[in-house]
Amino acid sequence: MIEIRNLKKYYNKREVLNIPFLLIEDGQVVGLTGNNGQGKSTLLKLILDLTKPASGQVLINQADVRKTENWKSFTGSYLNESYLIDYLRVEEYFSFIGFLNNINKEEQDKRIARFEDFFRGDILNQSKYIRDFSTGNKCKIGIAAAFLSNPKIVFLDEPFAHLDPYSVGFVKAFFKEYTTSNQATLLISSHQLNIVCAISTRVIVLKAGNVVGDIINENVDIDVLSNIINA
Repeated sequence: MIEIRNLKKYYNKREVLNIPFLLIEDGQVVGLTGNNGQGKSTLLKLILDLTKPASGQVLINQADVRKTENWKSFTGSYLNESYLIDYLRVEEYFSFIGFLNNINKEEQDKRIARFEDFFRGDILNQSKYIRDFSTGNKCKIGIAAAFLSNPKIVFLDEPFAHLDPYSVGFVKAFFKEYTTSNQATLLISSHQLNIVCAISTRVIVLKAGNVVGDIINENVDIDVLSNIINA
């Protein structure tokens, strides 16, 4: 469970996020949407303790993320390619993630094999560094790494932005199957409304750093959602 209390963030004295209260229950697939620059990435960084809030708290399973690191053992994330260790080869990077999470080689290979169709022969055994892959393939590497530890909570920032249609279809199906099989919670930031509506059990809309929409997704009308975003 993720709980946000009185969370505020400023950049150059300008308020960019203000969320008095937000609760995300276990097992939800939450689509976080809104136009560019409305606070989506900032919120994810605050939840993951990658930037300091001006005030407020983020609690994961009742633990303050700024006071303990216990939550990291069951959390996965991919925000963008800058968070990859790009001077490593792909296999080295996955092995490093596996080492951090005490995953043996056999189990690691089994978990990576789930993404064979996603990788389409372009990722593994390429004998090149992550920095030399295309942006789309870096995104694939980051998504796979985020799920390598079989986390109970996963945070993804614009995971569909650089993927081809086949790969988008793969991850949509994978996200649904993963959350069902693992009773996991996903928080996915995306401005692609058709995808957000297709995969989410709940849609949260941010505008100017404020929550302006919080909808339980039962075939949410994209036009209605677009009106909320652009009102």
